Amino acid sequence: MKALTAAAVLLVLAIPPAAAQSDLDAFMQQVMERRDDNWKKLQQFILDEREVFELRGPDRAVMWGDRREYTWYLRDGRFVRSPVRFNGVEISDADRRKSEADFVRREQERDKRRAENPTEFTGDPAEPQFVTSAYFLRFKFESGKYALVGREALDGRQVLRIEYYPTQLFDETRSRSDRPERDDEKRRAERAKAAEPLQREVQRVMNKASLVTLWVDPGTHQILKYTFDNVGSGLSALSITVNSLPLGWLAQVEELRASMTMAEAFPDVWLPRGLDMRFAVSMAVGQYDMQYQVDYHDYRRADVTSTIHSQEPR
Repeated sequence: MKALTAAAVLLVLAIPPAAAQSDLDAFMQQVMERRDDNWKKLQQFILDEREVFELRGPDRAVMWGDRREYTWYLRDGRFVRSPVRFNGVEISDADRRKSEADFVRREQERDKRRAENPTEFTGDPAEPQFVTSAYFLRFKFESGKYALVGREALDGRQVLRIEYYPTQLFDETRSRSDRPERDDEKRRAERAKAAEPLQREVQRVMNKASLVTLWVDPGTHQILKYTFDNVGSGLSALSITVNSLPLGWLAQVEELRASMTMAEAFPDVWLPRGLDMRFAVSMAVGQYDMQYQVDYHDYRRADVTSTIHSQEPR
């Protein structure tokens, strides 16, 4: 398929709707194909991760918080997540080695499940977990579901802002392949059977009311940022779904928002920069806000002689 230039894409705003949608669909198909190519260009690199979770009460004070720091490095061709510091406390060598061993064991178990049930998994089996986590919306290309909003400036670049209205964003058969861990088959089947009616209803509501906004560099077909919003009508319906649970009348969903940004970690190699997820619930005593943030930083080329050292506090 011939690549579309930025000028050609912008002409979508001035041509008949049917032709405009066709051109935009062709452009977005290339964007989806480009999405998973970056990490394959340069696999010999190291990066650091900072993970923060906060729960705030009605008075906006932090009721509970957790801050963890990791380093990702290559071992035997696999990216390994190595803990460095939890809540300001440095991880001992013994605990770090145990955590790394547990991580590798879980990855090996996932590889085994993939080999036994290849149809249940999507994507490249060698894809690093931090890349999989960053693309938390594993949406597929859907023609006719995109709208070109216009041009904007983002991080010093002229980009296209595109809205995507998904129909099957939260389909269980697709999303479960990205879960990092699984229970044994019997327990999973029992839990799935009990949750099935509610699960179907939540997925129906989310698919109906979700909006994904993408900021795309038209010259490279690279997604620089995307956000997920569950718009007002969806939140109301989701609150009704939550209310069907025991004691569900105590809570109402007020906000559900997530975003992911990319950075040009190396020349023409775009990798995750950050995730930000927010969830607000109103109860009788007030609103509770939950925020989860992950920051990927300090990408650098791997040095085979390097060892893992504790990072300086930030």
